[in-house]
Amino acid sequence: MNYAPLLEPIYEFLHCRTPQAWIDEARKPENLTLLLTDHMVCELKAAQTAVFIIRKYVADKPSGDAILAWLKPYEDFIYREEPDSNFINAHKNLTKSIIVRNELPWADDLVEMMILLIKEELHHFYQVWEIMQSRGLPYRKITASRYAKGLIREIRTFEPEALVDKLICGAYIEARSCERFASLAPYLDEQLQKFYISLLRSEARHYQDYLKLAEQISAKDITPRVQAFGAAEARLISEPDGELRFHSGVPAY
Repeated sequence: MNYAPLLEPIYEFLHCRTPQAWIDEARKPENLTLLLTDHMVCELKAAQTAVFIIRKYVADKPSGDAILAWLKPYEDFIYREEPDSNFINAHKNLTKSIIVRNELPWADDLVEMMILLIKEELHHFYQVWEIMQSRGLPYRKITASRYAKGLIREIRTFEPEALVDKLICGAYIEARSCERFASLAPYLDEQLQKFYISLLRSEARHYQDYLKLAEQISAKDITPRVQAFGAAEARLISEPDGELRFHSGVPAY
């Protein structure tokens, strides 16, 4: 299948492509466990971000508490000293009607898009875990990359601008994930190549959904903020980085 039409908007949106030096490092067999581990953690963090947005901005407390509980089996696996796999069946049972506590014109759209994103990200978490299990790759805790922290620093602290910035930030993270999957896939074995290619469509839709919501919520043209985040994101990707992670910069170690 030709994925060029899917990726062209991603390449136009991002201010830079993944450096070849990152691809050369990430493709090394000895880095596979680290890369898959960080990928799995990133899927959880994406779901956590969407849950946070729903709970903070639109859901009533019972609904917010219910979707927060969705994350617990996955968080237990990632953060507990002795990980368990209670999430194995959890991703199959994520159903909940969210009761919106206000009448904001964009609230229903936000809930619909974020709930779908949460379900997909947690399913991807499970898929990465399955691949690691099938290959006998152990899960071990790793430190977070500088990438998300670097983008979060750009978020304004007053509303509704903070929400708009969070959505634009989310768009760049999803777009970069899509670009990295496409960049790395040709260098991987057949199973991983098929898996990463299978994620492209959902990641591309996620970035578009984030941007649509930002445009819908903002009273102003979001172009200046999109450009500001794009420049910050490109710096994080293009500058030397002291550790390899899925969204890290140019290897410098």
